[in-house]
Order: sequence, then C-alpha cells, then structure tokens
Amino acid sequence: MIIQSPTPEIKKSLDFYKKLKFNILEQDDETLVSDGKVLIKINPERYARPGIILYNKNWSSKIEEVRKLVPVFETGSSYIVTDSTGSWIYLLNGEVPSYSIKGECHSTLGNYAGMSFETISMSHSRSLWEIFGYKVTMGGPDEGWMTMVDSNGHTISFMHPNACPHLFYNPSLTYFNGSNNPKIIQEIRDTGITFTEEITFFNKNNEVDNVIVRDPGGLGFFIFNDG
Repeated sequence: MIIQSPTPEIKKSLDFYKKLKFNILEQDDETLVSDGKVLIKINPERYARPGIILYNKNWSSKIEEVRKLVPVFETGSSYIVTDSTGSWIYLLNGEVPSYSIKGECHSTLGNYAGMSFETISMSHSRSLWEIFGYKVTMGGPDEGWMTMVDSNGHTISFMHPNACPHLFYNPSLTYFNGSNNPKIIQEIRDTGITFTEEITFFNKNNEVDNVIVRDPGGLGFFIFNDG
C-alpha cells in the first residue's frame, strides 16, 4: 500500500512534510515521503486524486470479483475503483516498488495507526477490501466500526456515518499518541502548520486534546490521544 496525495505545487507539499520531519524519498522520477512506516506518494499530475495505491503482479485474476461490487475504470494496464467511502483505489499491475524505510515512526506526528475511512456501508467496504487481502481483526459491520489488516500489517479502520463528531476526510492517516498528544500538538503548532480543526469535544475541560491537519493536496491527518 502507498497513499497518494495530489499537489498543487510540489514545493508546498514537500515543505509541509519536511516541517513534520518526514523523510523525502525519490526513485524512478517519483517523489515519496515517509514517517518510517507509511509511504505517501506526492503526485503533481493534474489528474491525480487522494487515494490508496495497491500493487499486485496481475489484478486480472481478481478484477471480475471487484466488478461484482463496484464499477471499474480501466487506465491501460491498471484500474481505478471506489468503495462506499468514496475514496479512490488505484489497482496497479506489477511488482511492488522496493523502498527502504525504517519501520519505526520518527515524524512529529507520533505513532502511525493506519488509514481511517467513513463508509455508508460497512458490509460493502468489508467485502471489497477482503478481495484486496484484508481481514477484519476488530469490530465489524454490526458494531458500527471495524479494523482490517493485510498480511503486511497495513491497517485500515472504518466508521459508520455520524460516529465521529469532528471533520472527516476520506482517506485520512491516523496517529494515536495517548498522554503524549498535547506535547505533539504543541510541536506541530511550533512548525507554523495551520490546524484544520482543534478538537475539544472529548475533553471535559473543553481543552484541545486532538487535532486535524491536511496537506496541500487535501490528505487528512488525525492526531489523536487514543492508544
């Protein structure tokens, strides 16, 4: 899995990630950033959209299963689909690119906990992502939330509508920092990055203990005190 973020200007996006201490990776004319765990592709193409890139040596063996659930848009040797979250999913044929990342989070945002989505149909999202190799590990469609994980340990979480009392952007990256979150929020504030939302809903003293930021391409980041 690679997360794609479009950009109106590559320098603006790179400045955003540099401020948050992401590593900049460049390979085969592509620009990616990483916090040690997640890979984000910064795509300046005007047709690029925020979404998830999934690699398979040959998607043709699974694409008919996918067609039974969602429309499929073909782009040469690859496909674009969306599930009930409305997020774009890019299915690319070929070997998974090899990028050297540390496997430990080192960015200002803290502990990466996977991707988050709001979905209007938990069962539909589960069925589609099961085709992609993900399995439910917590929760489920009847519980209003669920977490799915693939064989590489990539985690995605789904929430039903009206479950989250704050702004929500599909897809978003989630960071859970527990009691360390106030310190991390201040460190983000010190970079000069503007918060998209400062959340007080969960705090009995009406204090900001969770925040949301977005990169120049619109990709969301939840920096929360769960975990």
